Amino acid sequence: MVKGMVINKKVRILIAKPGLDGHDRGAKIVARALRDAGFEVIYTGLHQTPEMIVSAAIQEDVDAVGLSILSGAHGHLFKKVIELLKKEKAGDIIVFGGGIIPDEDIRALKKIGVKKIFTPGTATGEIVEWIKKNVR
Repeated sequence: MVKGMVINKKVRILIAKPGLDGHDRGAKIVARALRDAGFEVIYTGLHQTPEMIVSAAIQEDVDAVGLSILSGAHGHLFKKVIELLKKEKAGDIIVFGGGIIPDEDIRALKKIGVKKIFTPGTATGEIVEWIKKNVR
């Protein structure tokens, strides 16, 4: 490597659907928007356990994990993903999410380390801009 040379690594993002949700249209739309914005995106598909998500995040060496959830189990599932990332010494991976999540639950999720929650109707451009500013 040439001294002073900067290597621009593409930001890698894992998009996952934890739990029993059977609806992934929103997750796929976000994944495509992020890919179109120049990010490397890995989509894990439906019915992922927190363990599967964390394993994939580490194997894929991602910078962020985006969790999409509609089932109401966000408190448990988001918390478990964050706990497992810390346990695996990957707590530097940023966790953000989206879905149908009440405002009071958003505050609780932020307290446990979720960096951002995007609710239904959020423009994909807003998500892209947030990632550009907050994920390295």
